[in-house]
Amino acid sequence: MDLYYSALLKLALGFICLIFQINLLGKGNLAPASAMDQVQNYVLGGIIGGVIYSEDITILQFFLVLIIWTILVLSLKFLKSHNKYIKRVIDGKPITLVSNGKIDVAECLRCGIPANDLSFKLRSSGIYEISTIKKAVMEQNGQITIIEYGDESIKYPIIIDGQINEDVLDLINKDILWLEEEIKKEDYQLNQIYLAEYLSGEVNVFPYPDLK
Repeated sequence: MDLYYSALLKLALGFICLIFQINLLGKGNLAPASAMDQVQNYVLGGIIGGVIYSEDITILQFFLVLIIWTILVLSLKFLKSHNKYIKRVIDGKPITLVSNGKIDVAECLRCGIPANDLSFKLRSSGIYEISTIKKAVMEQNGQITIIEYGDESIKYPIIIDGQINEDVLDLINKDILWLEEEIKKEDYQLNQIYLAEYLSGEVNVFPYPDLK
């Protein structure tokens, strides 16, 4: 009977840890948005599922493992939010598959995307002519974001978590010096900006609270 009580308590602790991580990370659910999210789900599931019925691992040991894993996840989240190189290593980066109406065949092959899959994804998005695409980018979660010629009203996230999105700068044919001048006009420093969007030739800045 003690085995069942121990398993029940471990299951309850695992469930609480799962809810805690979901809410603390602001995800709302377990749907993975990146490779790191997928690994996190697998590891947490393995910790909970592999330990529940083991009598060799005490409840205290199980609790400490959950705490260590939670600290590790939060540390990686913090590092990703404050260092673009670490974020790129952990989550990867968006990959441009089509630029200015031309397919980057070498990049598609490197990512293991056959022509049939690319054509299907484009058709699913209502695109039937490659020449109409200004930029097609494969995001970290495998989804493809497509920008057609004439989409001037689209908002581009040019700064995220105080980090410059250089891919967007390339997309709008601007450089870092131009962006820094735009930020100075608003009396902000780069590390003060939570999010900045480029829309119709203007940069809309959303700073962290109480910084201006």
